[in-house]
Amino acid sequence: MKEQVEKALDKIRPALQRDGGDVELVEVSDDGIVKVRLTGACGGCPMSQITLKQGIERVLKQEVDSVKEVVSV
Repeated sequence: MKEQVEKALDKIRPALQRDGGDVELVEVSDDGIVKVRLTGACGGCPMSQITLKQGIERVLKQEVDSVKEVVSV
Protein backbone atom coordinates (compact mmCIF):
# COMPACT_ATOMS: atom_id res chain seq x y z
CA MET A 1 0.00 0.00 0.00
CA LYS A 2 2.88 2.39 0.72
CA GLU A 3 4.01 2.27 -2.93
CA GLN A 4 0.49 3.09 -4.12
CA VAL A 5 0.32 6.04 -1.72
CA GLU A 6 3.70 7.33 -2.94
CA LYS A 7 2.54 7.13 -6.56
CA ALA A 8 -0.64 9.04 -5.72
CA LEU A 9 1.36 11.69 -3.84
CA ASP A 10 3.58 12.08 -6.91
CA LYS A 11 0.47 13.17 -8.82
CA ILE A 12 -0.31 15.84 -6.19
CA ARG A 13 3.24 17.09 -5.66
CA PRO A 14 3.53 19.36 -8.76
CA ALA A 15 0.56 21.48 -7.64
CA LEU A 16 2.01 21.89 -4.15
CA GLN A 17 5.47 22.68 -5.50
CA ARG A 18 4.06 25.40 -7.76
CA ASP A 19 2.99 27.19 -4.58
CA GLY A 20 6.36 26.67 -2.88
CA GLY A 21 5.37 23.66 -0.78
CA ASP A 22 5.56 19.90 -0.79
CA VAL A 23 4.25 16.81 0.97
CA GLU A 24 6.34 14.14 2.68
CA LEU A 25 5.01 10.66 3.46
CA VAL A 26 5.68 9.81 7.10
CA GLU A 27 3.77 6.57 7.67
CA VAL A 28 1.11 4.31 6.23
CA SER A 29 -0.59 2.21 8.90
CA ASP A 30 -2.28 -1.14 8.39
CA ASP A 31 -5.65 0.38 9.31
CA GLY A 32 -5.58 2.84 6.39
CA ILE A 33 -4.32 5.96 8.18
CA VAL A 34 -1.76 7.89 6.13
CA LYS A 35 0.47 10.34 7.98
CA VAL A 36 2.05 13.13 5.96
CA ARG A 37 4.05 16.25 6.68
CA LEU A 38 3.38 19.40 4.68
CA THR A 39 6.64 21.25 4.04
CA GLY A 40 7.79 24.56 2.62
CA ALA A 41 5.08 27.15 2.12
CA CYS A 42 2.41 24.51 2.80
CA GLY A 43 3.74 23.87 6.30
CA GLY A 44 2.72 27.24 7.65
CA CYS A 45 -0.16 28.06 5.36
CA PRO A 46 -3.50 28.83 7.04
CA MET A 47 -5.21 26.85 4.26
CA SER A 48 -3.12 23.72 4.88
CA GLN A 49 -5.98 21.75 6.52
CA ILE A 50 -8.17 22.39 3.49
CA THR A 51 -5.33 21.31 1.21
CA LEU A 52 -4.86 18.21 3.35
CA LYS A 53 -8.50 17.11 3.50
CA GLN A 54 -10.01 18.35 0.24
CA GLY A 55 -6.90 17.89 -1.86
CA ILE A 56 -4.50 15.24 -0.62
CA GLU A 57 -6.97 13.02 1.24
CA ARG A 58 -9.52 13.13 -1.58
CA VAL A 59 -6.96 12.09 -4.20
CA LEU A 60 -5.44 9.37 -2.03
CA LYS A 61 -8.87 7.87 -1.31
CA GLN A 62 -9.64 7.85 -5.04
CA GLU A 63 -6.32 6.28 -5.99
CA VAL A 64 -5.86 3.80 -3.09
CA ASP A 65 -8.98 1.97 -1.88
CA SER A 66 -7.54 1.05 1.51
CA VAL A 67 -6.87 4.69 2.58
CA LYS A 68 -9.34 5.71 5.28
CA GLU A 69 -7.91 9.03 6.46
CA VAL A 70 -4.95 11.34 5.92
CA VAL A 71 -3.53 13.23 8.88
CA SER A 72 -0.78 15.81 9.16
CA VAL A 73 2.01 15.32 11.69
